[in-house]
Amino acid sequence: MRQEPPHVKGRPNSDVVVPRIIARDITGRPRDGFIIDFGTEMSEADAAEFASPFAHVQERVQAVRANNRDKFSREHWWLHQRPRPEMRQAVAPLGRFIVTPRHSKHRVFVWQEHPTLADSATSVVARDDHYAFGVLTSRSHELWSLRLCTWLGVGNDPRYTPTTTFETFPFPFPWPLNTPDDALTPEQRKYRDAIGAAAKELDDKRRLWLNPPEWVREVPDVIPSLPNRLLSVDDGAAEQLKRRTLTNLYNQRPTWLDNLHRSLDAAVFAAYGWPANIEDEHILERLLTLNLERVAGQ
Repeated sequence: MRQEPPHVKGRPNSDVVVPRIIARDITGRPRDGFIIDFGTEMSEADAAEFASPFAHVQERVQAVRANNRDKFSREHWWLHQRPRPEMRQAVAPLGRFIVTPRHSKHRVFVWQEHPTLADSATSVVARDDHYAFGVLTSRSHELWSLRLCTWLGVGNDPRYTPTTTFETFPFPFPWPLNTPDDALTPEQRKYRDAIGAAAKELDDKRRLWLNPPEWVREVPDVIPSLPNRLLSVDDGAAEQLKRRTLTNLYNQRPTWLDNLHRSLDAAVFAAYGWPANIEDEHILERLLTLNLERVAGQ
């Protein structure tokens, strides 16, 4: 569909057929999925000018939406039911952003590149820096999210709820997106850089485990603006890659991975002013104290 005859005014179908990530793409092997997306405000007439994508949505969605109780869903059937304009606006200036499954056995965060559209079964963090990625991946945030989350499904997996697990979480020090370096103290910059370095090393080595260079090859996507695709070098590699998932990696928790997490945790704990060997219950106690102090100071 992305390569079919384009928009009547010359725009490519790839403008509205975009990469999509769902929770299983994070916990399992990515499927290279795509989704038709007419944005948040495109009119029916403008959407219809993308003939093939529009026809696909018209055939599969219009009749279903006709009986929807929600007025917006009935009258704007070609748009996503919850198009999430605030999220789109937040990630639009970023080359990449952070995503985590809403519910998962292991609390893992990964990078996704714009213009990927995240499914409703994921949570998106509009940050592109390794400091935020590292703190979210640390033991401190994992413990906080497990204490405040809900639980779901046959496996009783923890469900990441942004309002209770993310918005309440006290980072070591606030560092809003695009904050200039000189807004931080030299000590804060030192801690930020240490967390970022540990987070990048963890992410880089996880990626190498997921896609060993000897098992994959990079090929350009048919759409030049999208990242290269990773394909297996042969059938044997394809079979091996099926087992290379974040779920399997964290089920095994090999020593090298545990060491990387320990290094990241030590960097995060240092930024809080805590000892590297702090116990879990004391982490939660101190996070709660910090949360209450910041709420009181607002």
